[in-house]
Amino acid sequence: QVQLVESGGGLVQPGGSLGLSCAASGFTFSSYAMAWYRQAPGKEREFVAHITSGGSTNYADSVKGRFTISRDNAKRTVYMQMNSLKPEDTAVYYCHVLRGGSWGQGTQVTVSS
Repeated sequence: QVQLVESGGGLVQPGGSLGLSCAASGFTFSSYAMAWYRQAPGKEREFVAHITSGGSTNYADSVKGRFTISRDNAKRTVYMQMNSLKPEDTAVYYCHVLRGGSWGQGTQVTVSS
């Protein structure tokens, strides 16, 4: 059974940083690409970052240069370091694997002064 558990969200001031983690289980983690999405109230869920099983990455234009996705296959965990945060980054952040379209429960990130 696939499980994805996000953590690391919280309240941060504009310009600050947060690091998110997603602990995965129930599948061969090292064989699959992983991604982060986010959803703000009243908005569609949107793509944020993606990392392949080999470590190649890509990002939404809105976060390029500020966010970094990475993975540790031994720990079965995908990370996202978020720097220079803006109020428009406020959202629930979700971990995703393209294996039956599995999603985590999300972690809230709030950027506010």
